[in-house]
Amino acid sequence: MKAVVVGAGITGVTTAYYLAKAGYEVKIYDARKYPAMATSYANGGQLSASNAEVWNSWRSVYKGAKWLFKADAPLKINPFPKLDKYSWFFKFIREIPNAELNTQKTCEMALSAHTLYKKIAEEEDIEFDKVEKGILHIYTDKAEFDNAKRVNKIYQRAGLNRWQVSPQECLDIEPALVPPPTLLGGFYNDTDFTGDIHKFCVELEKVLETKYGVEYIRCTVKDLREDLREHRGPVVVCAGVDSRQLAKTIGDDLPIYPVKGYSITIHNPGVAPWTSMLDDEAKIVTARLGEDRLRVAGTAEFNGYNTDIIQKRIKPLVDWSNRIFPGICTENVTPWAGLRPMTPNMMPIVMQSKSSQRIFYNTGHGHLGWTLSAFTAREIVNKIKNRKERN
Repeated sequence: MKAVVVGAGITGVTTAYYLAKAGYEVKIYDARKYPAMATSYANGGQLSASNAEVWNSWRSVYKGAKWLFKADAPLKINPFPKLDKYSWFFKFIREIPNAELNTQKTCEMALSAHTLYKKIAEEEDIEFDKVEKGILHIYTDKAEFDNAKRVNKIYQRAGLNRWQVSPQECLDIEPALVPPPTLLGGFYNDTDFTGDIHKFCVELEKVLETKYGVEYIRCTVKDLREDLREHRGPVVVCAGVDSRQLAKTIGDDLPIYPVKGYSITIHNPGVAPWTSMLDDEAKIVTARLGEDRLRVAGTAEFNGYNTDIIQKRIKPLVDWSNRIFPGICTENVTPWAGLRPMTPNMMPIVMQSKSSQRIFYNTGHGHLGWTLSAFTAREIVNKIKNRKERN
C-alpha cells in the first residue's frame, strides 16, 4: 500500500517514519528543497511536558488586552479586524471550561512522545544535540506562581514528576542564572529535555530514504483533490499553517490560525545555561543545543501569515539573555521567526477527514510541535491501519 505525507516538518517526517515502519511505501511532498525549513527550523528546542498548560483562561484574555498596544509585549495582536482571527478568538474563549482536561491530555501526550523520540533516536542512530538537564520554570509574580501550583497538580495526575523549588535551589540547579530581585521560586522536573528539531528532522529524513525507501518529492500541493487525484492510498496532511487552506479544497474546515513566534540562536554563548528554562513573566524559554549554541525563544504574535523578522521583537530576547545570564556572550546571534499552527483549544488535530475516507490530518500542534509530534504521528498511523483492517 502506498501513502503520501504532505509536509516535511517534524510532524511530517515522524508520520512518514511510522507509516514506513507499518509497511507502507511512502512519499513526502514538500515545497522546500530540504525538510524542516519552515516552523521546524529554529523553534524553542524544548521537549517539554512541563509546558503543557493550554492558554485558554481569563488570565490570558486579560493579559492580551493589557498588552495590545505594547510593542515589546510577549503577546502581540494586530487589532485590524479580520473574520477568521476574531472567530478563532471567540472559539478560544469558549474552550476555557475545558482547559484543565486539555492540559492533562497534553501532558500525557508529551510524556509518551518523550519515550518515542528517544526510541527513534536510539534505533536509527540519530544525533540531534540532545541535552537531558530537565526544565526549570521561574516566577516573579505571586498570582502566576499560585497558578503554577494549581497546574502542577494537573501535571501530577498526568504522570509528570515536577516539584517546587526555592530561589536558592533555582541557583543550585542553574549556576549561570542571576535571578531577578523579585524571584519567588520555581518548579523543576528532570525528565524534560532539549534538542535541535531541524537536525533531528534532517537526520530522520536521511534514514527514511536510505533504510525505508521513502521518497522525498519537492513540489507544492495546493489542492488535495486535484494534485493527488492519481494517488489512491492514504494521504496525511502535516502542513502546519497551510493545512487549513489545503483542507478547504476538499470541504473540510480546520480551526487553525498562524501565530508567529521568534527565536534567537546564540553561537558560542560563553557562560550560559545548560538547564533549559522558562521565565513565566517574560514568556521566554531557553534550550542548550550542544556545546556551542543556546536557543532563546518567545513571544506570540497574531498577525496573519506575516513572517517578517521585526527587530523590536528580537531585541527583548537579547536583552533578557544579557540580564538573566550576565556571563553570556551575545555577539553572534541569528534571529528567526516562524508560524505556529494554533487551534482554539490548543490541541492538535489528529483525525480522518470528514469529506474523504483517504485523507487524514496530523496538524495544529501550536507551540508544541516538537514536544507532541512523535506521539500524534504514531496515533494517526494507528487510525490509518485500523481503517484498513475494517475495510
